[in-house]
Amino acid sequence: MTQQNLFLGIDCGTQGTKAIVLDASSGRVLGLGAAAHTLISGANGRREQHTQEWLDAFTEATHRALQQAGVDGQDILGIGVSGQQHGLVLLDENGEVLRPAKLWCDTETAPENDRLLQHLGGESGSLERLGVAIAPGYTVSKLLWTREQHPDIFARIAHILLPHDYLNYWLTGRAVAEYGDASGTGYFNVRSREWDVALLKHIDPSGRLEQALPQLIEADQSVGTVLPAIAERLGINPNAIVSSGGGDNMMGAIGTGNIAPGVITMSLGSSGTVYAFADQPNVSPQASVATFCSSSGGWLPLICTMNLTNATGVIRELFDLDLAGFNALVEQAPIGAEGVSMLPFLNGERVPALPHATGSLHGLTMTNLTRANLCRAVVEGTTFGLRYGLDLLRQTGLQSQSIRLIGGGSKSPVWRQMVADIMNTEVICTEQSEAAALGAAIQAAWSQSGEPLASLCDKCVSVDPASRTLPVAANVSAYQQAYERYQQLVATL
Repeated sequence: MTQQNLFLGIDCGTQGTKAIVLDASSGRVLGLGAAAHTLISGANGRREQHTQEWLDAFTEATHRALQQAGVDGQDILGIGVSGQQHGLVLLDENGEVLRPAKLWCDTETAPENDRLLQHLGGESGSLERLGVAIAPGYTVSKLLWTREQHPDIFARIAHILLPHDYLNYWLTGRAVAEYGDASGTGYFNVRSREWDVALLKHIDPSGRLEQALPQLIEADQSVGTVLPAIAERLGINPNAIVSSGGGDNMMGAIGTGNIAPGVITMSLGSSGTVYAFADQPNVSPQASVATFCSSSGGWLPLICTMNLTNATGVIRELFDLDLAGFNALVEQAPIGAEGVSMLPFLNGERVPALPHATGSLHGLTMTNLTRANLCRAVVEGTTFGLRYGLDLLRQTGLQSQSIRLIGGGSKSPVWRQMVADIMNTEVICTEQSEAAALGAAIQAAWSQSGEPLASLCDKCVSVDPASRTLPVAANVSAYQQAYERYQQLVATL
């Protein structure tokens, strides 16, 4: 029997935490576990979470994954953590969490973001200085908001961490960060890979925020080993190393083998993301393109839409449909939904850049107002947003031979065909849909063993040949017309 090299990959997302057990020798995922989180929602777009829920879900998901894998937790050699990006976790000098974490989807700090953007000289000033245009979801406006709304809490800040940094801190007792997730803070320069300390001094001239920043480490470096009490709680080996980890998009890139130019990863989750590896920081003049660092030693130009399966889910609930029923109706309607267009900007939108937009329906007549057309229009509308973003990425010189599709929406053959046709590119799914958790486990193996990342990805990331979907020429031209209609409607906003 071959020696197993076991690694744990954790993905702490908005809706829950996933854990996988990976055998890096065979490249096989042996077990999966999951546990849910709840969201604190308030007026003004407040979206927060209690960090204790993450720790409880981390523990529960790990126990379930180990149990399903049928392995001894003492054989785990390393852990990698993927986390939702941009969230703000504040600790005092005793390492206690000061308030609930403000999340990526929180828009309560939009006024603070506007003021910071003005200070930077608008989107072009922000792009020039940081390499990214700060958006309301980024971490930096959350710091200014905390200073203004909770001065008592602000005065006690000893550590400023992102969600995955906080989980690493809980595991090891060390406060560190890596370049990929740090790119989404809004106080980090993606070209020089350094914190922008002057921007934090603008928020608080005392220099306290600078002292609260975690130390930056390289993607292949480990944070440390698991604290004995936490190892016992998780039921794993206390000598297991904890890798640098990263943001969910950065880990999803590793988990889809997207670590060299040519591959594009597209995630059809609550929100939609499209990203690809680059070996140079080619910062796009388009503010919608975030040229983040990758967690594999390069860069990861990325676009994110705010409305995807959350928008299709609303229509599904409206008509009280299960997934199969919804997909059947989408298939019944013709391409272009007989002239019905939906701009599905139910959450505002980041790509196209319309933060204050709302959702709308266009082109309705007495004859085309059917459930099937509305179901198709919402899927087309969300996918056109991804096409809009992919076109922006292609303008930066990005080449795409194929799109690797992940996320809940990728399980639908109807949607896969739609993506292939709208993007006019071959689409294929990876075998493991939990790409971020897989990427985190692969990164842990890279950090622990020193085996090249490319050979680990070759071994651990496999595509599902049955999901391979090629564009159909007639569909491509039909969708092009519908897409041009979408662009005209967006232009009027």
